[in-house]
Amino acid sequence: MARSPLTLAASVTAALPGIGVTAVGPLTENGPGRFDAAFARLEDGRAIVVRMPVDDAAARDLATESRALHALTPGVRALLPFAAPEVLGETGSGTQRVLVVDHLVGYRIDPANLPKGPGYAPAIGAALAAVHALPVSVVRTDGLPVRSPEQVRDDVTRLLDRVDATDRVPDGLMLRWRRAVEVDELWRFESAVVLGGASSSSFLLVDDDEGIPHVTGLLEWAGLSVGDPAVDLRWLASAPTATDDVHDGYARGGERSPDPLLRERARLYAELEFARWLVHGWDAGESDVVDDAVALLTALADGVRGDHIVPDSRADIDDAMALVERVPPTAAAPIDTSMQTDAYDPEALSLYLAAERDRLAAEDAAPADPARENAFDLTGLREPEDPGATVPVDLDGWTPQRTGSLDAAPDEAPISAGDVPHDVTAQDEEDAVRASRAALRRWAVAGDDDAREARDA
Repeated sequence: MARSPLTLAASVTAALPGIGVTAVGPLTENGPGRFDAAFARLEDGRAIVVRMPVDDAAARDLATESRALHALTPGVRALLPFAAPEVLGETGSGTQRVLVVDHLVGYRIDPANLPKGPGYAPAIGAALAAVHALPVSVVRTDGLPVRSPEQVRDDVTRLLDRVDATDRVPDGLMLRWRRAVEVDELWRFESAVVLGGASSSSFLLVDDDEGIPHVTGLLEWAGLSVGDPAVDLRWLASAPTATDDVHDGYARGGERSPDPLLRERARLYAELEFARWLVHGWDAGESDVVDDAVALLTALADGVRGDHIVPDSRADIDDAMALVERVPPTAAAPIDTSMQTDAYDPEALSLYLAAERDRLAAEDAAPADPARENAFDLTGLREPEDPGATVPVDLDGWTPQRTGSLDAAPDEAPISAGDVPHDVTAQDEEDAVRASRAALRRWAVAGDDDAREARDA
């Protein structure tokens, strides 16, 4: 049976000896119902909240929250852009524990009612980022839980083993979760100070004079620990329209290294809440809880069929990169790092000349083109009128000298590159060498002329 506000007010005198209570009333803060709570005002004018647990599990959480709030020293609180409840007094143990904290002003928003767009969602995301930016020594100093990425991954694996042992989870869903656990990249994150299960209703908000909401306080510190920051974002599964805005506020408000798979882990943790509910009902022997969890898991399996926590595209990229790393160096195509100069490759030039013969044979069959009467002759580079000038060579004007076996007779079919006999190829190579030497002689003559002109000047 729930305790009345008057009963809770009477317990305040035990937690705060010598302090009188002048007013008391029910606390309508939209809490989870695991505690009996009341609002009271003390004779010195302070507004307080008194809470007592409804069962043993809630009693343990209340004791843990008291310990966490004591860990928030004045120096730590100064690092937060909002207030956290301050313990004013406590007494008792178990279900008779009484915790008295100061009252924080603000209103709470359930995840399902969190609107998208600028305002509430980005403010909550930035507030979460501020918590995750706290130094981990805050938690370590007080002996609160500290989990590395490897330990977090092992915890998930053990949960999946327990869930699988019930044989009540659809096979496709188990495969989906197992596959996610096996993706190493998913678990490469930096541990941080976390709340262990915050939601939008954990934050108190108010609107300033311009109507812009901001976070004034944060409740529910029972899960304070060091672990995966994604656990504090799993509630976004219940606020799909505000997800992007919360993440945007989180990214802008944080100073930590980017976590590319933060959303994927948060999504995994949200799904595993159904698995935890199943394990709870199974261990407690509560068939109605088990049936409820199985129904939720079946609906989830239908909703994510064919989907994966980590997209296939990412796995495909990783597989491709691994394949590239296994390719022997000799199997890769060589990269041409040579300088692209006027040096000729005899074999390449012979193929080019064979193609030129085909083109010239086709021109022979066409009417004469006056523009080609002064075609360039490969057998002897003609000196320009100005010996010292360097003019570009027009390759379109090439007309190889028609000598020997290089050219077919006018009434014969042109020789294709594949029909060039061995002796013709050798002749092509000789022509290439001769052309190269002629070009070098021309450049040498031009250089000598320049040198003579310089001496004469």
